[in-house]
This record gives sequence, C-alpha cells and structure tokens, in this order.
Amino acid sequence: MQVTETLAEGLKREIKVVVPAQEMEQKLNERLADAKNKVRLNGFRPGKVPMSHLKKMYGKSFMADLVNEIIRDKPGAILTERGERSATQPEIKMTEDEAEANEILDAKKDFEFSLAYEVIPAIELKGDSKLTVTREVVDIPDEEVEEQVLRIAENAKTYETKKGKAADGDRVTIDYLGKIDGEPFDGGKDDDAELVIGSKRFIPGFEEQLIGVKAGDEKTITVSFPDDYPAANLAGKEATFDIKVKDVAAAAELTIDDELAKKLGLESAEKLREVVRGQIESQYGQMTRQKVKRQILDQLDELYQFDTPETLVDAEFNNIWTQITRDLEQSGKSFEDEDTTEEAAREEYRKLAERRVRLGLVLSEIGEKAGVKVADEEMQRALYEQVRQFPGQERQIMEYFQKTPGAAASLRAPIFEEKVIDHLLSEADVTDKTVSKEELMAEEEDEKGSKAEASEKKPAKKKAAKKDETAAADEGEKKPAKKKAAKKDDAEEA
Repeated sequence: MQVTETLAEGLKREIKVVVPAQEMEQKLNERLADAKNKVRLNGFRPGKVPMSHLKKMYGKSFMADLVNEIIRDKPGAILTERGERSATQPEIKMTEDEAEANEILDAKKDFEFSLAYEVIPAIELKGDSKLTVTREVVDIPDEEVEEQVLRIAENAKTYETKKGKAADGDRVTIDYLGKIDGEPFDGGKDDDAELVIGSKRFIPGFEEQLIGVKAGDEKTITVSFPDDYPAANLAGKEATFDIKVKDVAAAAELTIDDELAKKLGLESAEKLREVVRGQIESQYGQMTRQKVKRQILDQLDELYQFDTPETLVDAEFNNIWTQITRDLEQSGKSFEDEDTTEEAAREEYRKLAERRVRLGLVLSEIGEKAGVKVADEEMQRALYEQVRQFPGQERQIMEYFQKTPGAAASLRAPIFEEKVIDHLLSEADVTDKTVSKEELMAEEEDEKGSKAEASEKKPAKKKAAKKDETAAADEGEKKPAKKKAAKKDDAEEA
C-alpha cells in the first residue's frame, strides 16, 4: 500500500492511498482459502470446492468487504502513523465510475482513494503564565435573608373565608368569562380561579375592580389589554369579563415561626433561614462563577492564538447562526431592529465561533495534560438530568443517547470543561473581593468583558428580553387575563 501526501496547506491535508491490484488479489485469495473449508455448495464435498469456482461465486462480494474494511480501518491507522489528529471525520473519496469499480472488485485495477481532513494544531501549553483572577463575593446581610423568608411566608400564608366585602390583600375565588366585542376569546375563561387582590397577576385594572365584591356577587368589568401584550390578537383590545364571586377570604396573620417552617417541610424557622441563605449564596455563587470563568477564558484567549480548523468553526458558527435566526424569527424582529445588519452579525458570530473552537481546543489540551477525567457517575447524573426534562419520553431519550454517535460527548463536554476551569482556578492567583449584589449582577461593559460573554449576547441583550416575552405570550394564550409567573413558587423552592 502506498501512502502519499498530496496537500499540506495550513491545517489542510490530503492523502492519496493506493493499494495495488496484486496486493488486493492476494488478500482476496487468503480470504477465499479461509472460506474454502467453511463453504457448503451443492455438488462439492466440504473443502473440495475449487478456488476458481469460489472466486466466481464469492469473489466480488469478498472484495467489496475488503474494500469496506480498508476504508474503515486505514484512515485512522494512517493518521496515527503520521502523528496527526483529524478535527473531524476525514472525507474519503474514491471512484464513482461503475466500470472502474468493477475492475477493482475483479482485482484488475489498483484500489485508489484519498483522505481530506484538517489537523488539530499542536498546542504548546504556557505553564509559566500564571492566571490571575478577581473573585467577586457578596456578603449576604441578614436583612436580605429575612426579606426572602418573608416572601416565602407570603406565598405560604393561609386564608380564611370571611363575611363582607373583599379588600386589598384578600383572596377571591371566581369564575370568569372574557369577551371581545361580545364574543368569548380563547384562554379567557376559568373556573374557581384564586386571585389575591393586589398581587398584579392579572392585567391592569382587573384586580382593582374586585375590591368591594362579596361571595355570591356577579358583575361585569371592563379592561383593556396593554398595547404590548404578548398575544397579538389581544394587544390593545378592550375586553369585558363576566365574573361570579364564589368566596372571599382574608389572609391569616403572618408569623415566621417553627410552625410555618414545618408547613414547608423543614423542622424550624432557624433551618428555614439557613436554607434560604444557602439558596441566595448559590444564586450569587453562580454569577461569581461565570465572572471567574470569563476572566480565565479571556486570559487564555490572549495567551493562545493559532489557526483553527475551518470545519470545526463552520460547525460551531452554523449552530450559533441557527439559534440567532430562530430567535429573531420567533420574535418577529430583523437584524435592523437589533441595530445591526446580517453581514455584520455573520462576521461577529463567525469570530465568536472561532474563539469558542480555539478555547475548546486549549481547554481540551490542558485537561488532557492535567489528567482531568469525567467519571461514569458524573455522566449518569448528566444523562438523568436530560431525561428529567422530557417527562413521558424517558425511554426515547435514553435510546437516543445510547444509539446516537456523539450524543454522549455532548453531555461529557460541558462537564469536562467545568472541571478544567476548576483545575485552572486551583493554580491561578485568586484575589477575593467583597462587592455588593448590584456590583456582582452588573454587566461588564468594558472591552475585555464584552469579548467573552457580551460578545455572545450581541444582539442577545435584547433577545434575552424577547425570550421572556415569548414565554409570556405562551402563558397569555392559556390565560390572557394573567401575567406570567416570574419564577417557581418560593415556598416550593424552600
């Protein structure tokens, strides 16, 4: 077999492989000889089938198997011999001419094919360059913990039916039917809906008109949907709601004590405060982690500059671009609405894709040299987390990750990356800095900060809001009179 490099341009490589017809025929004969004692043919005793007859019967089939094995096994062996790693699966080209292919299968013509690929560049780690990190930490005051506990208590408080009229803060149980121009609209009906007056869960003007109602009352109220209401068919429209009041209840006295904690599944008020503090610390810790990671990636970006495989950059760019265009389409916006052009956006996200690929290669090299491993238990947890996101489809999701090439790698990659970041952080020069929560949450607007995350958010600063609006629109289609809940029930979180 002859292996010849025909292209070495940057990271691109092309290899021509020629397996002489004589060599192919020799391998074929070896296989036929091995099969001679195993094949059973009518008219021939076992082991007595002439080679010429075997070749006539099975020659092309065996040769086709041989060709497939060469195509499957040789590229990897060639790369190993050359000391190269391909960025993606090498592209294999061979003759598509049927007559020529038949000659190869008849061992009358050399078998030729070519490999085209991009090599992963050699990365020389800069062990003498120590990373420096400023880790912003929030000192959580007791007052903030107490505010959060009070919010949880508000959501967990009980109501007792009262006689008389509903006041601000009371909970009313109602049936309602919404109409526009006298006709009911989708999502405008609900029975036994519970609403705390003043909670601002319903559109402006709705809750205020329930003040003064009492059980058994029926009334019609008129409201107008906001001009920017997510459901376009309702935005700016005037609507009436026929309401039947079933119950009026006043909130019980709010007390932060062990009894409240037990209602939430905790043994004491002290434990409730401890859990709440832990939740707040976790929330701030995630932001701290993101800022630390940003600093590390920015410094690696400065330290490591090299050509990246175009195939990897193309794949990463296509993933980014698909998401960007999908977000714009769903929001009904254009690039001009985001104060940019498609050409400028493509250029920007292309740079982002190149950065991601380059840093991915750097982190991979650092992790490999440091012996970073992803344990089976970590992969199992990641898989279970994926499965949990698709209730009722657990089996299909499991089968997908078991049968789809590369699916498991999509779970492993983020785990590996975070562990490499942890490794780098353990070796970095870290300075802790106490900041306010406002300082921690503030977006960095300097050039360095924008390179990492802000660059990923252009024009995503607006898109983040759009995503919320899309969710609100979904909720609006279900119950147009309601606003989308901001987050999961605090009591459940506790």
